[in-house]
Amino acid sequence: MGLFERYLTIWVGLAIIAGIIAGSVMPDVFTVIAGLEYAHVNFVIAVLIWLMIYPMMVQIDFSSIKDVGKRPKGLLLTLVINWLIKPFSMALLGWLFFKILFAQWVDPQTAKEYIAGMILLGVAPCTAMVFVWSQMTKGDANYTLVQVSINDVIMIFAFAPIAGFLLGATDIHVPWDTLLLSVVLYVLVPLIAGALTRKALDSKQDHSRLDGFLRTMKPWSIVGLLATVVLLFSFQSEIILAKPQAILLIAIPLLIQTYGIFAVAYWLARKFKLPHSEAAPASMIGTSNFFELAVAVAISLFGLHSGAALATVVGVLVEVPVMLSLVWFANRTRHWFA
Repeated sequence: MGLFERYLTIWVGLAIIAGIIAGSVMPDVFTVIAGLEYAHVNFVIAVLIWLMIYPMMVQIDFSSIKDVGKRPKGLLLTLVINWLIKPFSMALLGWLFFKILFAQWVDPQTAKEYIAGMILLGVAPCTAMVFVWSQMTKGDANYTLVQVSINDVIMIFAFAPIAGFLLGATDIHVPWDTLLLSVVLYVLVPLIAGALTRKALDSKQDHSRLDGFLRTMKPWSIVGLLATVVLLFSFQSEIILAKPQAILLIAIPLLIQTYGIFAVAYWLARKFKLPHSEAAPASMIGTSNFFELAVAVAISLFGLHSGAALATVVGVLVEVPVMLSLVWFANRTRHWFA
């Protein structure tokens, strides 16, 4: 795990501070940037999101899908957690906290947007960082690759219907054209571009050109993430300074969701009698989020200044320290598994 990934929360925290300060000092500049959009897609944010997503998609080897039937139990666990449990538990927690428990501190419209952001996080299973978590728990790298590849293919078809259903169920208007456009722009096109790039660079299967390309792209991916966070918080600096407790209120249900989903997945992995090298990565995939996609879709659906965008960015802030704690737990409980 590199310096950036290990201290991601610190870098995101510094980017948040920089964004709030910049938004307060230069509000006119960020007003102009916010206006650079077409069909609810902000051009600047779209470029930055692509800088994050595209290198991740290049890492995915879809030829590994042919091995899907060799050890189905771990894959089944991931699919059940990602698509049958996690989105619905996230929606339920969002409704519980922002419609009932936190109702006195959050106005109804903002509560809807926070719930929407949480739902988008819940419907976007992790793509890239899970390779880091798998490595840190001594997981089976090839099996992790199969799991991630299958989930990405399913995401193309399942993300929009599940997100639309849950947003509608929580009384949030769903602009279906924007939602479908977001899936094409931030899932389908990057997946195709990543697959074509990988095929071109790795035609001899020696991975040297591919590894070099990924090392070259990594700094740009980091720039994309931090610049996106700076922009998001600069757009919302006025709201955050007026209500700083918003970040804490959003973080509480996200923490409960993350630890709760991991507990369920890890328990099921034991019941399925999976080896630890499959159980740990499978639980990590179900626990962490594809926050880059969630951020992009939240901006497209609800706008740069929305509570939904803020909720997805708080997901970035929460995820890394929580996942590191789960890596520690998984390594300490290796003896639970055969």
